[in-house]
Amino acid sequence: MSAKSILFSILFQILVVYSFAQRISDPKMNQFITNLLNKMTLDEKIGQLNLSGAGDIVTGQAKSSGISKKIREGNIGAILNLKSAGKIREVQKIAVEESRLKIPILFGMDVIHGYQTIFPIPLGLSCSWDMKLIERSARVAAQEATADGICWTFGPMVDISRDPRWGRMSEGSGEDPYLGAQIARAMVVGFQGDDLGKNNTLMACVKHFALYGASEAGRDYNTTDMSRIRMYNEYFPPYKAAIDAGAGSAMASFNEVDGIPATANRWLLTDVLRKQWGFQGFVVTDYTGISEMIEHGIGDLNEVSARALHAGTDMDMVSEGFLTTLKKSLAEGKVTKLDIEQGCRRVLEAKYTLGLFEDPYRYCDENRARTEVFTTENRQISRETAAQSLVLLKNKSQILPLKKGGTIAVIGPLADNKLNMTGTWSVAGDFSKCVSLLTGIKTAVGDDAKILSAWGTNILNDSILDSRVSIFGKPTFRQNRSQKEMIEEAIEVAKKSDVIVAAMGESAEMSGECSSRSDIGLPENQKELLKALIATGKPVVMILFNGRPLALPWENENVPAILDVWFSGTEAGNAIADVLFGQVNPSGKLTATFPQNVGQIPLYYNSKNTGRPLVEGTWFTKFRSNYLDVSNEPVYPFGYGLSYTSFQYDDLKLSASQLKGSVSLTATIPLTNSGKYDGAEVVQLYIRDVVGSVTRPLKELKGFQKIFLKAGETKSVTFKITPEDLKFYNGDLKYDWEAGDFVIMVGGNSRDLKMAKVNWQR
Repeated sequence: MSAKSILFSILFQILVVYSFAQRISDPKMNQFITNLLNKMTLDEKIGQLNLSGAGDIVTGQAKSSGISKKIREGNIGAILNLKSAGKIREVQKIAVEESRLKIPILFGMDVIHGYQTIFPIPLGLSCSWDMKLIERSARVAAQEATADGICWTFGPMVDISRDPRWGRMSEGSGEDPYLGAQIARAMVVGFQGDDLGKNNTLMACVKHFALYGASEAGRDYNTTDMSRIRMYNEYFPPYKAAIDAGAGSAMASFNEVDGIPATANRWLLTDVLRKQWGFQGFVVTDYTGISEMIEHGIGDLNEVSARALHAGTDMDMVSEGFLTTLKKSLAEGKVTKLDIEQGCRRVLEAKYTLGLFEDPYRYCDENRARTEVFTTENRQISRETAAQSLVLLKNKSQILPLKKGGTIAVIGPLADNKLNMTGTWSVAGDFSKCVSLLTGIKTAVGDDAKILSAWGTNILNDSILDSRVSIFGKPTFRQNRSQKEMIEEAIEVAKKSDVIVAAMGESAEMSGECSSRSDIGLPENQKELLKALIATGKPVVMILFNGRPLALPWENENVPAILDVWFSGTEAGNAIADVLFGQVNPSGKLTATFPQNVGQIPLYYNSKNTGRPLVEGTWFTKFRSNYLDVSNEPVYPFGYGLSYTSFQYDDLKLSASQLKGSVSLTATIPLTNSGKYDGAEVVQLYIRDVVGSVTRPLKELKGFQKIFLKAGETKSVTFKITPEDLKFYNGDLKYDWEAGDFVIMVGGNSRDLKMAKVNWQR
């Protein structure tokens, strides 16, 4: 980011936070809500804490639905996953015209990476390293969702994850807390804008608080356990950044923290979130998060509901634990009237802030729904964003970009599979209008090249496993033919072609919620097809679809070119074709490490030394921290990504080698585009604190800039470093910096870096 962009971003964030603080301290709002609370019965106050599923409203009329009676009685505060301005207006009408106090309802939905116009999955989006692009994607999502009646999104998901077995890594921004924090901030600002009172802004819900991405064995919903110092330094920063950006709500995670499920964890939801970070919004559970604590083993529904409310949870998603037990718990002294009223006030404040008391139908303008959703402009933005998110992993002999000529074979189970282009959590997408890879390539080449295609193999050979990954309604389009027959057909097509584009990887739902994998390699049947294609002697370009880092040692060794396209959204095929044929020079960089095999997990760049570290450049030494059967190195490190051009980093120069006090250090490095194409490079700044009161990582990302250079052009890239960049949470959980030696590192990824040292005293 340029200095000007950084300054603008900081000023905008200050405005957003100031506006949020002004709303919370608004005397008019406080008086309005106090007056309303005084009119409410206990049942009505508890009702505001109840988030219900849309149920039969999805297909039926609101007045005849199972929840209409509860709405009239004031027993529902919010509804999730009801879609369309017309249906939402109908339900809102019951609340504000047929209930006693006419309190409007919040309507929420999982608008994770786009509404109807789908953008790349968040992990892919993060690989753009472009905060303006990411913010714009959230702004488009907010524009579309609010046009269709939604006022609250269950996003962004900002969980740090270093275990690609965990399927929900696809929903986050990778392994790094610094980058994750920048993206969390950009997403919140994109969703919420500068005024939640506007009808095109969407209340954000930062999730999952906290530590959800560190589940043991990479298995979803599983136990999490870590030290406080690790929480604060490595996992908390993105959540805090979202809160600092003014996120209106937060979602508790499924996992336990310090032996207590997050939903009932008072230290987490009150001490950290509210007292330490100053959060003023409301906390909602995840789906059935309250009732699931019974299985955790901390009490029956009465007990866990009371514990959740006392901990700081304000809204119960679907469990109806609050609705059915809090009145009894109040009588028994397990909760207080203040606990209930506090939660109710926070929910009412959200509705007031969104302008629902002023105009409960402000998000129900069906004309907006007709004119602002899935527009040509939004699809173009999605296409441009997707192209910036692709990561070129290998390009031997400069196979890419392809020429628009000759005969091109497009082979693989994801070649013409538009339903699987959007990835997980694209619940409002119009999949019939998605662009497949084959369609994108055909459109790009027109009559200039001949395109042949073949299925080649199924995504998975195991039909039972195939059925598990299609459970959310996105089939893999399994072929009822033998593997031998499909491969033979693919080889015949390949032999007639000049180049092979092989569409391989995961289906949309092989990653995402409850999609953990113990083997993160390419499925063996796909690898068999890939080997057969390479054996033809024709050049092969693998287009990799994935929602997580995969283990690709064989592919990296044997496939000439690999382009990681993640799940790129509505315009996937067009965006991939833009990069394949050179209309866009790839500039994406990985935000998560790709291991050699699952046995290396967790593998991440900002690890710490042991007392017996492996000497750099060696593969194995006895009595050192290493493996017998594989090196410690990843296949692709964090921050890695190639371009069609090449970038040359000269020596790194610091403005001083000795510093004292709260001054700034300037790090400057000349960057040259030494190749034949114009292109952009993400220049990354890492710092190592050599000696600390507690052990410190070998390197930590502390800054980055995306620099565009014309072929042959050179620019000096400058980073300004202050003591603020050196701060961390020490053994007393005090956030400060310590004097000593620091290594400053700059380069194109976390492995290949230029270094210089500075001594900095207080």
